[in-house]
Amino acid sequence: MKMRGHDRINTVLPDELILEIFSQLGSKSSRDACSLVCKRWLDLERLSRDTVRIGASNNPDALIKLLGRRFVNVRNVYFDERLSISLDGHFGRRRRGDPSAPSSQKPHHATEKSVSEDGEIDSYCLSDAGLTAVGEGFTKLEKLSLIWCSNVTNAGVKYLASKCSSLRSLDLQGCYVGDVGLAAVGECCKQLEDLNLRFCEGLTDAGLIELAVLCGRTLKSLGVAACAKITDVSLEAVGSHCRFLETLSLDSEFINNKGVLAVAKGCRSLKVLKLQCIIVTDEALQAVGVFCSSLEVLALYSFQRFTDMSLCAIGKGCKRLKNLTLSDCYFLSDKGLEAVAAGCSELKHLEVNGCHNIGTSGLEFVGRSCPRLSELALLYCQKIGNYALSEVGRGCKYLQALHLVDCSSIGDEAICSIAVGCRNLKKLHIRRCYEVGNKGIIAIGENCKFLSELSLQFCDRVGDEALIAVGRGCPLQHLNVSGCHQIGDAGIIAIARGCPQLSYLDVSVLQNLGDMAMAELGEGCPLLKDIVISHCRQITDVGLAHLVKKCALLESCHMVYCPSITTAGVATVISSCISIKKVLVEKWKVSQRTKRRAGSIISYLCVDL
Repeated sequence: MKMRGHDRINTVLPDELILEIFSQLGSKSSRDACSLVCKRWLDLERLSRDTVRIGASNNPDALIKLLGRRFVNVRNVYFDERLSISLDGHFGRRRRGDPSAPSSQKPHHATEKSVSEDGEIDSYCLSDAGLTAVGEGFTKLEKLSLIWCSNVTNAGVKYLASKCSSLRSLDLQGCYVGDVGLAAVGECCKQLEDLNLRFCEGLTDAGLIELAVLCGRTLKSLGVAACAKITDVSLEAVGSHCRFLETLSLDSEFINNKGVLAVAKGCRSLKVLKLQCIIVTDEALQAVGVFCSSLEVLALYSFQRFTDMSLCAIGKGCKRLKNLTLSDCYFLSDKGLEAVAAGCSELKHLEVNGCHNIGTSGLEFVGRSCPRLSELALLYCQKIGNYALSEVGRGCKYLQALHLVDCSSIGDEAICSIAVGCRNLKKLHIRRCYEVGNKGIIAIGENCKFLSELSLQFCDRVGDEALIAVGRGCPLQHLNVSGCHQIGDAGIIAIARGCPQLSYLDVSVLQNLGDMAMAELGEGCPLLKDIVISHCRQITDVGLAHLVKKCALLESCHMVYCPSITTAGVATVISSCISIKKVLVEKWKVSQRTKRRAGSIISYLCVDL
């Protein structure tokens, strides 16, 4: 920027252009790097920052005040106190001689508190004082997420709402906020579109009804889960006042047909419906099919009181349906799936999980009737056989992702059909499908030239021959062959030589894998970021050293129960990988020197009791 005391660029670059540069940078690290050019760029970057994300940290209330002064144009604030994150630098550290100041030596979870030496309780959770700072510091706030912020109360939410009238999205998941706070949001935030009330145990019908009345014209998305005092009465208010609601996610043991019927009849613009309501019956789902013709996404979990009649109504009335998830719906059969396939030809995503009465014929019909299918997941589907996937292979040439878990009747014949018919396949995840072997995976390697993710967990008939074919034909970035005990050095060497873009590798529990494969991975896969080699008995410190010597981008390494890897090997990983963020290893293999050098990134399989 400067040369011999002369600023040759800054003098001719207007602020607007620099702000545009910052707006085009995708990652926080890139923005931070550019802000170091000079003080002017730092100030402009702060002006351009519109999003702040905060995990559980020491003294979050004070942190918010600091961020509010520095980033005045922030519109999106995300708190998630499930994440333990301590602050670097002086802020939040315990000063000498000041025992009441918060310490950053130990990360605290959302519900933890510590007692200082003078008896004062220091909270590590965001409180009402922090929410007050949010309201005063981020007056342009549009999106606020408060996940598991257990110290926030009605008073804090009420004050925030009064200051942030432009709020459009509010996530209160796991907060103990009651009706008074929610009513204040409805009264002050007239532009509210998105509201998440999952695990808000303090709410009753009164609060949600008042919000529905006040924000009914703008509310587009609502999520409710584990709120025992929210009943059908609330949903009737939503159906009456929230005419433009597009997304409803509902998980409740207390909601009955009456509430779902009210939403189906009143919210004709509904596009996304996710239900886990065990006492809802066919009557409610049939109403969805009749009244919600714009429905695009439907997810039904753990339904025990509805039958194929519901899916027949969905297939008949919801012609725009693109995404269907059926999980643990025990009374559904092939007839219901056939009805959806026949009526919803635009279906792109289908997941069938634990629906034990759905078999081969239902999925055959999907293959014949849904040519736009791009993702298929079959989990714990014991009755679905090879011929079903053969029909998918013939009819769904745009399929890009296939997930199979514990499908005991699916084998090589099915995988070969997918390989030949679905040549655009990018993701293939198979777990515990014991009939899948070399033949099917070789066909994948020979035909699916865009495959970037392959997972073959505990498919014990797959061996080196299959991986050699994949290495020759597929540009893999993600490979998981955990538990495939027939795979050894030859297969992984083929991947190392044929897949230079590989960034994730799990070879855990491969007893025949040794140092030669590790050396080849180091030479051939310089972009490797994550590796799991746990339970690999033949890998030694020598192989590990060859791997980390060339894989400069390595960020995580899991290596528990590797008897030939010693304290020296662990130290080699720590010292050689400048980007390393996590090492999982037995505690006794970590020397005191390694602990001092990188204690924060080391995780142990077992801890002292």
